[in-house]
Amino acid sequence: MDLTPTAEAGVTAASAGKAPRFLRDIWYFALLSRDVKPGKVLNKTLLGEPIVFGRTEKGELFALRDVCPHRGVPLSAGRIAGETVECPYHGWRFGADGGCKLIPSLVPDQAVDASRIRVRRYPTHEANGLVWIWVSADERFSGEPPEPPPELALTPEQKPGLIERQLFLCPLDQAVVGLMDPAHGPFVHNIWWWRTSASIHEKAKNYGPARRGFTMLPHPPSKNAGLYKLIGGKPVTEIAFELPGLRYEIITAGKKRVFGFTSCTPLTETETEVTQVFFWNIGWAGVLRPFLQPIARTFMGQDRDMVALQAQNLKYDPRLMLVRDADVPAMWYFQLKKEWAAAQSEARPFVNPVPTTTLRWRS
Repeated sequence: MDLTPTAEAGVTAASAGKAPRFLRDIWYFALLSRDVKPGKVLNKTLLGEPIVFGRTEKGELFALRDVCPHRGVPLSAGRIAGETVECPYHGWRFGADGGCKLIPSLVPDQAVDASRIRVRRYPTHEANGLVWIWVSADERFSGEPPEPPPELALTPEQKPGLIERQLFLCPLDQAVVGLMDPAHGPFVHNIWWWRTSASIHEKAKNYGPARRGFTMLPHPPSKNAGLYKLIGGKPVTEIAFELPGLRYEIITAGKKRVFGFTSCTPLTETETEVTQVFFWNIGWAGVLRPFLQPIARTFMGQDRDMVALQAQNLKYDPRLMLVRDADVPAMWYFQLKKEWAAAQSEARPFVNPVPTTTLRWRS
C-alpha cells in the first residue's frame, strides 16, 4: 500500500491521496555491467515488465521486451547470433534496435517485410559499472530519452570497492521509505559496531532541494555511527535522494573520498531489488573488503527482514501514519512522485516541491 502525505505539519494519514506506484519516462538503475557477459542474454523483470538484456558479440548492450512477437516465447531462452538475439522457437532474429532482422522460414517469393516487425526496445546507458534503463510510458517509444541518466559525483580515481544486492519482498514505496528513514537506526541496526538504543540523542540536519529530490546538506557524521571512524580524519558526509529510488552518500575526509550508491529498483508490485555500490579512492580499503562485505550484508539484511515483517500486516491494508520531523523525507518522496507524474501527464516542467529547511529528530 502507499503512504501518501498531506501538506499538514502534524500527523499525516495514508488516506490523503495516492502517488503513482511506478514512475515512467524516467531512468531506472537496472543491473551491474558485469551481470551481462559478451555474447550472453539475461532475463530480468522490471516494473512488472519482462526484459531481456544482452550483449552482442561486439559487446554492445541492449534491452528488449522479452517476448517474441511471433509466438510469445521469451527471447532470453534463445542465444546471441552475431549482432542479434535469436528466438529459440523458430529462429527469428532481432537487433539491438528491436527490429526483426531475419525470419528463417520465409522463401524468396513470400511478401513479408521483416523490417516492419519490431519488439519493444528500452534505451540503456552504461557508466561506472552500472546499467541504466529508460522506461517510457509509451510502449511504441523508439527514440532516445529526452534527458541523460543520473550523473554520479565520482572522481576518476574512485573505483567500485564493495557491492551488495538483496531482494526485498515489499513494494517499492516501503523499500524507499525505509531507506530514507532517519529514526529506525538504533532499533533495526542495533549493533555494537553501528549504534544502540542507548546512544539515541537529538539531531538537527539542514535539507535543500536537489535534482528530482532533496539533499541532507554536508555535516559531520553522527557520533553514534562507528563505521565512519574507519575512514580516519574528520569526515564530512552529504546524503541525497533522487527519484525514482536512488540514494547517494558522499563522504570526504581530506583527500579520501567514499561514494555510496544505493538503488531501490522495482521488479514487481511486491518485490524490490536493493543494490549498494561503494566507490572509493582509498588504496588500502580493498584489504578490508572481506571484513566490510559481511557487515554490508548484515546491515541491508536487517532492513530487508524488517520490511518483510511489515508486509505481514500490510495485507490487511492498515491506516498508516507519517509524523514530523522524522518522516518528512518520506512525505517529500510521495510529493515528488506525484509532481513528477503530474508534470509528465501535463507536458510541463517538473517543479521540485521540497523546501530548504531544518529537520529535528531523535535517533
